[in-house]
Amino acid sequence: MRRFTRRHLLVLLSSTAAAGLLASCAGGQATPTSAPAGGQATPTRAPAASPTAAAQASPTAPSATPTVAATPTRSGPVTLKILQWSHFVPDYDKWFDQWVQEWGAKNNVQVVSDHINYADIPARAAAEVSAQSGHDLFAFGFPPSQYETEVVPLNDLIKELKQEYGDYYPLLERSCYNPKTDVWYSFMDFWAADPILYRKDLFDQVGKTPDTWQDILEAGRQLKQMGNPIGIGFSPEIDTGMAMRTIMWGFGTSIQDANGNVVINKPETLEALEFAKQLFQEAETEEVLAWDAASNNRFLVSGRGALILNAISATRTAEATYPDLAPKIAIAKTAAGPRDRKGSAHWYNCFVIWKFSPNVDVAKQFLKDLVAAYQDAFKASKFYNIPSFPKAVPDWQQQVQNDPNANPPDKYAVLATAPDWTVNVGWPGYMNAAEAEIFDRWIINDMFTKVATGKASPQDALAEAERQIQDIFKKWKDRGLV
Repeated sequence: MRRFTRRHLLVLLSSTAAAGLLASCAGGQATPTSAPAGGQATPTRAPAASPTAAAQASPTAPSATPTVAATPTRSGPVTLKILQWSHFVPDYDKWFDQWVQEWGAKNNVQVVSDHINYADIPARAAAEVSAQSGHDLFAFGFPPSQYETEVVPLNDLIKELKQEYGDYYPLLERSCYNPKTDVWYSFMDFWAADPILYRKDLFDQVGKTPDTWQDILEAGRQLKQMGNPIGIGFSPEIDTGMAMRTIMWGFGTSIQDANGNVVINKPETLEALEFAKQLFQEAETEEVLAWDAASNNRFLVSGRGALILNAISATRTAEATYPDLAPKIAIAKTAAGPRDRKGSAHWYNCFVIWKFSPNVDVAKQFLKDLVAAYQDAFKASKFYNIPSFPKAVPDWQQQVQNDPNANPPDKYAVLATAPDWTVNVGWPGYMNAAEAEIFDRWIINDMFTKVATGKASPQDALAEAERQIQDIFKKWKDRGLV
């Protein structure tokens, strides 16, 4: 089977021949968990999407029988089909599949819950849209702005949740809402922070902490000589895309402004490119040019890596499988640049309801009840799933202060500050279809990599990137979505 990236997806969707090709690409093999009405099913869960997601113990075990709200009784069961990724913390999938069974039994709904590898999500989404058939609820790991015309608006759902839980984190609106069309095209039940994970013992040896990007560069020069380089990717993959944007924001630049105007061509972008070139050449090795999305995780747990940007699934893996290494890994907020401290989320768990779904109301009720169960969901995810509605888990910022399974117990305390420095792709504007295509085509990744490897000057690389970005924005503005 050919693997499709989001970049392939956007190219295919713009082609008149896309429908036939995409219909033949069904993504990874899903493992269904069926919850018949009035009965219990034994779930079979797909393997974790990442080799670094092998953590087993939960900081605080979720309740054995999750609390599930009941919807009005229907004359007969309906079938609700859900697709989402295989979570990087496998215990969350175990909890979710159990909760799905409870929910289906109490609500007279037959639920089919499928899990697939995160890398297969784009191809599966494209296939379902092409066929106009598949799952009712489909969860992406990235805001699916380009699918706005294929999904059911969720404005009413957001309004109801806001009435019940109060304010949401701004990241939810900026990742799932289009102010141009006034449409909530997805609902993000949780997001995952993307903090710095670093070897505290190694940074202590060089007398540094990774508080700023300059600190990381200076420490990295020494650590590379010690055989422990920095691990920031410069390749066509998602973690590189997040990291390069984080550097840009720290240096005071971005792709668009708050009003959706392209503003990347500025001196601050050139400054960010020059810095990244230094970081690559002086503190890293060429292996980062060929990294995939799991490489930085492997790099850290190998014992050789000094620092990466990643979600906490990497530290949970270390705790479960590398007990001697785990206490040496510390967590820090995203690094500050000379002008700001902003970082992307690592995962945006965005649910959509396809327009072809015959069970729209049931799907909306499912999402509402999932939010109501988030105290257990948060614990099962081992603090990975930060709730979009903080009042759904009102004490989550206190919970991360003391994890009895971590060494030290306050290892994850910095997550409590994540809402202050985590922003959406597309910041300082809203996420939109143009920003999604730019991300999926790795335009920012390529710009930074060309400069870092000396294949282009900062000025030439920026000019080429801006040309592509302007064309993409024009296309989506002409379609009325930006």
